[in-house]
Amino acid sequence: MSAALSPPTARLDAKCPGGPIEERWDKHRFDLKLVNPANKRKFHALVVGTGLAGASAAASLAELGYRVTVFCIQDSPRRAHSIAAQGGINAAKNYPNDGDSIYRLFYDTVKGGDFRARESNVYRLAQVSNHIIDQCVALGVPFAREYGGVLANRSFGGAQVSRTFYARGQTGQQLLLGAYSALMRHVGSGRVQLCARREMLDVVVVDGVARGVVCRNLVSGAYERYAGDAVLLCTGGYGNVFYLSTNAKACNVTAAWRAHKRGAFFANPCFTQIHPTCIPVSGAYQSKLTLMSESLRNDGRVWVPKQKDDARPPSAIPDEERDYFLERRYPSFGNLVPRDVASRAAKERCDAGYGVGRTKLAVYLDFRDALRRDGSAAIREKYGNLLQMYAKITAEDPYQVPMRIYPAVHYTMGGLWVDYNLESTLPGLFVLGEANFSDHGANRLGASALMQGLADGFFIVPYTLGGHFAGRKLAPVSADQKEFVASEQAARARTERILAVGGARTVDSFHRELGRTMWDLCGMARNAAGLAKAKTHVRALRAEFWENVRVPADGARLNQNLEHAGRVADFLEFAELMIDDATQRTESCGGHFREESQTDDGEARRDDEHFSFAAAWEHRGDGQPAALHKEPLTFEYVKPSQRSYQ
Repeated sequence: MSAALSPPTARLDAKCPGGPIEERWDKHRFDLKLVNPANKRKFHALVVGTGLAGASAAASLAELGYRVTVFCIQDSPRRAHSIAAQGGINAAKNYPNDGDSIYRLFYDTVKGGDFRARESNVYRLAQVSNHIIDQCVALGVPFAREYGGVLANRSFGGAQVSRTFYARGQTGQQLLLGAYSALMRHVGSGRVQLCARREMLDVVVVDGVARGVVCRNLVSGAYERYAGDAVLLCTGGYGNVFYLSTNAKACNVTAAWRAHKRGAFFANPCFTQIHPTCIPVSGAYQSKLTLMSESLRNDGRVWVPKQKDDARPPSAIPDEERDYFLERRYPSFGNLVPRDVASRAAKERCDAGYGVGRTKLAVYLDFRDALRRDGSAAIREKYGNLLQMYAKITAEDPYQVPMRIYPAVHYTMGGLWVDYNLESTLPGLFVLGEANFSDHGANRLGASALMQGLADGFFIVPYTLGGHFAGRKLAPVSADQKEFVASEQAARARTERILAVGGARTVDSFHRELGRTMWDLCGMARNAAGLAKAKTHVRALRAEFWENVRVPADGARLNQNLEHAGRVADFLEFAELMIDDATQRTESCGGHFREESQTDDGEARRDDEHFSFAAAWEHRGDGQPAALHKEPLTFEYVKPSQRSYQ
């Protein structure tokens, strides 16, 4: 599968309203057709995924009166990967009175995304951010508070104001428990049917509209068909294509990729975020990496020794022999530069020979000065669980010695293309949260993932889905229809093909090799020769997979090797599209760094003349070149400029 450049963009109607940007969402909500309250129970929404986006959407739609079926890949929605988010959630409430506003949050997000996001969507996200905090407080989320009782804020990268609400280092967990409680209320009332331990294997299309899904029961191995009036995909990102990432092992691309093959365009797959503060790789035995919250950069200072291969313990290196390189390079933002900037800077120092630790692939994140200034009790109150987690994993006490960190794959800005209504190019398929591409451009600012997931689920899709129900004539469908039967047969055939290979290599060995190839050649930095090499390697690896993979047991029971094999097969296909996208975008922007496109001092160089667009890829059939469609990005309010955090 290779890329095919295709000029048409007619199918990419973003449906953004006109007029002043601050009035667009209100105008659009008014223009959307409504569903009579008594008629809402006639409509059935299928929600795939139970993280923040899925749980909040399912709860909100049930509250409105719709019938909802929700599918959870884990045994409980509480185990969704949203639980792993640590540092906080952004909102423009301006509680610290330090100059924040809806417009500033909008501006910071567009700039932080390196001017590769759609302005209308980003402004709407900033608008509804304040409502999210009120909603979560009402759900009982225990945000940190100041002594007087008001909600506390802290700073995050890419902003010069404090707008991040947090619950120590467990913000994702506490938010997910809030959304989970709202969801389970309606499971208890009967408005929501919860189907746990199901994996979506296909979207069923009837008369050109997404009307159902085919799932596999991961416990029994049974295939199940579900019919409805819309499908909401809330299945997260695809960072595990790199094998080692901060994502949970269950995170995968399968649901989005199967939807892509049914007609949903995939946008900007090469936009992958590398998080600067992760615990470094320690050995080949590792199956994932551990995130250390970006919030640690509020009080922790990032440095390396000024002397190459300095073997002294960090406490023996005086300040004048330390290079606080983020503070030196970016004095205005210091340690709180955006993630892509901080990650590249850390990699550059390590590549130049200044890395620390056994592998020399780490830099220090040091709390010495904050501990002296504020005391250990204050630091423990803000970051205690994070520092405890670090100590448990590394057997090093961060209160006594600096933490060692290194960049790692964390978040994916690319995803299925959606319009202003969060509807994909496959009518009736709505995509929420990290599974869509819409809000973060080429780089996500810290603490904005939770904001987007809850904005999409609580405050956007309840309006736009109603427009779909009221504005499109939907004939009754049944899970016994031929389209559902054909989708199930296709899913079964793929599984049986995997089981029939009977080769000698484990699924995990294929995944590890794919991940290493992608990290080395399509990771933090990319170049034309490396991408061409990666594509050749991935194609050969995919061919070997279908000739030599070994999956023990069968598909008629719980079989985690089989689950993994299906996901790796999809990663092997998706990786090629990711490489194609990185190949055609010969500029550097955000998390996409092309070595051929950088300034003299190593900063990313954008090419607005040729690449101010969202790349949306259309599946043209197995073995056929994917077609590239371009959604032009226009900037009326935040004029593109060379990003500078100096």
